[in-house]
Amino acid sequence: MTMRITKLTNAEPFAPAGHTGVGPVRLQGGEGTPTTTFSVVLSHYLPGGAAELAPQPTETVYVVLEGALVMASEGEEATLGPNDSVHFSTGTSRTVENRTHLPASMLVIRAHKPEPQEA
Repeated sequence: MTMRITKLTNAEPFAPAGHTGVGPVRLQGGEGTPTTTFSVVLSHYLPGGAAELAPQPTETVYVVLEGALVMASEGEEATLGPNDSVHFSTGTSRTVENRTHLPASMLVIRAHKPEPQEA
């Protein structure tokens, strides 16, 4: 298969641990997709929605599409708006919070952990 389309209406919703007021859906990666090295998730943050402090399991990029989200990591804090992005290395702890009165949306692009190689 050379092209795999995921329509938003068919994207798989899920509930990640440590997230409140957040509605993510898998666009690529996860169950039933051929994506093996990364995943792409669309996350909608309601006003007050947040992802609690957690280390990134693998290299991760966030791209804010709409609204504003506050990213905090290792004593730094920044507000990202539409088309702003942030990169987190593996193991970097971060929080995400929507401190506005409007919803916000972002893409989460995350590398998958490599499968252990047999010797």
